[in-house]
Amino acid sequence: MKAAICPGSFDPITNGHLDIIERASHLFDKVVVGVFVNTVKTPLFSLEERVNFIKLAVKDNLKVSNVEVESFDSLLVDFAEKHGACAIIKGLRAVSDFEHEFQMAQFNQKLDPDVETIFMMASSQYAYLSSSAVKEIAKFGGCVKGLVPSDAEEGLRKFFKDRRRGCN
Repeated sequence: MKAAICPGSFDPITNGHLDIIERASHLFDKVVVGVFVNTVKTPLFSLEERVNFIKLAVKDNLKVSNVEVESFDSLLVDFAEKHGACAIIKGLRAVSDFEHEFQMAQFNQKLDPDVETIFMMASSQYAYLSSSAVKEIAKFGGCVKGLVPSDAEEGLRKFFKDRRRGCN
């Protein structure tokens, strides 16, 4: 069985993330979405909330049964080994994403040469989308409908005390 890991902080999960997860699920027998704490960023949502948003989004939006969601606090290659994964799937929106992701892929290759990093290009309708931008829009009351799954949209609305203007 071929398994892959889709890692990220997912704060919050976006429809772009879901697109990468779904596409990966068609290439591998099992895809584990690994949610971690990014020590460089201060998350809006707790680890548990992010895992729950992803589980609900996968259940409600994807027509696949081979996706699991789990948090982790270890090296990514150790998490991959724990799940018998042969690949790490990383989504790229633009060339600007590549430099950091390439460096991380090199580290992971050094730590475990048996785990490959596979870069998937974002679908054109999501190439502009980032969790940071979604949070900024929500913070100032903008409509995030269609950018994130409905449960994440509701979580953002509650966090920012429903400041948003109506969505068209």
